[in-house]
Amino acid sequence: MVSQKPKIVIIGAGIAGLTAAKKLYTTQNTNELFEVCVVEGGNRIGGRIFTTEFCGDRVEMGATWIHGIEGNPIYKIAQEINGFETDKPWDSMGGKVDKKLTITEEGHEVHSSFVNSISNFFNNLLEFSSGEGDFDGGVGRKIVESLNLEENGRVDKISMGSYLRKGLDTEKDGENVEVFENWSRKALEEGIFAMFENIHRHYSSAGDLGTLDFNGESEYCNFPGDEITIAKGYSSIVESLASVLPPGLIQLGRKVSKIEWQLETSDGNKPVKLHFSDGSVMYADHVIVTVSLGVLKQGIREDSSLFSPPLPKFKTEAISRLGFGVVDKVFLQLTPTHHDGMNFPNMMMVFHQSNAKLKNPKIPLWIRRTTLTHPVYPESRVVVSWFAGEEALKVETLDDDEIIEGVSITMSEFLSNTKHYKNSIKFSKVLKCKWGTDPLFLGSYTHIAVGSSGDDLDAMAEPLPKEISDDKNSKKSPRLQVLFAGEATSRNYYSTTHGAYLTGLREANRLLEYFQCVDV
Repeated sequence: MVSQKPKIVIIGAGIAGLTAAKKLYTTQNTNELFEVCVVEGGNRIGGRIFTTEFCGDRVEMGATWIHGIEGNPIYKIAQEINGFETDKPWDSMGGKVDKKLTITEEGHEVHSSFVNSISNFFNNLLEFSSGEGDFDGGVGRKIVESLNLEENGRVDKISMGSYLRKGLDTEKDGENVEVFENWSRKALEEGIFAMFENIHRHYSSAGDLGTLDFNGESEYCNFPGDEITIAKGYSSIVESLASVLPPGLIQLGRKVSKIEWQLETSDGNKPVKLHFSDGSVMYADHVIVTVSLGVLKQGIREDSSLFSPPLPKFKTEAISRLGFGVVDKVFLQLTPTHHDGMNFPNMMMVFHQSNAKLKNPKIPLWIRRTTLTHPVYPESRVVVSWFAGEEALKVETLDDDEIIEGVSITMSEFLSNTKHYKNSIKFSKVLKCKWGTDPLFLGSYTHIAVGSSGDDLDAMAEPLPKEISDDKNSKKSPRLQVLFAGEATSRNYYSTTHGAYLTGLREANRLLEYFQCVDV
């Protein structure tokens, strides 16, 4: 009987899965060693990378930026495919421009010097939490020491939320003079500080900064250089990776419902059996799982049977402890009649925090923790707002008319009293993300939650079965049956596309090294 080639199945056609597939398929002579297949539950490739069009403009529903260009593999790919060259309108700013207007909910424009003083202090707090040095005579260290005393020395339980709030307490100006009508200096400081906290919620994916681990912030590493967007769209990266793969290697609409592993292997049987939602099955020698942490969290619940037998304790505990949040964007088209010869501003919004009587009752609760609202590029008629956590999940449940009405009213309240717009603001169309409720993702990206650590990210990357015995007489299962890739398995680059890319390479190389050491 002619022996079958070992089969490698990659679950998920996001950037991690496609990177692994490309590496395995294109490595010289590997086609003679094993068969490669990618199964994707959705009807497109890319995963949490999804470029589309809205009202004639190219927009990013998911990943938006290349985070640091020096040494970043995503930047290198974008250069190779001329990804920064296009004649089509695209999301060129992403809110990262110098000229931002900071406006209160009554339409008061806050002077940039006031905003910058709080921004600089907030950024100093973040830099200290990331291990980049202290400031102003050790303010960061003093904050942590005071929190340690309050928590009875439990430094491992400090959250970014408590750290930042303690920082605000140390920075508040003693004077409580009125700055604007209904705004004291203290209230304005609190509102602007909360604005930057909400930006960090978007950045980290932690819906509540009280659940974001302080010590975990120092695990994350940046590539040096600018953060930029891709003119041809982020999807051009995944399309480039997939372009070298032959037709049929990627199978769309193939959602995995169960992964049976550690099967008895005899008579050429393979140790892993995949069950699909349509009732079909597929056998494999090695499976690379690249699904999101949100899907894994659901998959280890008692009422779920994604893995059989269940994953070992070290793996399920890591999955449970790590955080996985929701960050959504809402794109809206301005009505043509509301232009007045002026462009929509790149706006940061300041809301009243503690005084409920001063909160504008016209503004919906689901928008009160939104900070950034801006056109997708200068002069665009498409405006984007960012939502995180509970507010993002709420927006996912709203119909288009509710969103259009809520955002129109809010923008009118902010801008109608300014020099930018004298009339009410109206939107006509909306396009929203649904990362939190999409069953293929169940969230956006990973963060280190209070109680977890970088060690959990390493545990996520451990292949199964894990070698735990040196007893030569013990029965050992075939190695590397289930491998894991994706941003949630990257200790230093979690939450990023380059992190996902590098983990795809890591697992492909793990298998290539394995095949070099065994007789297949």
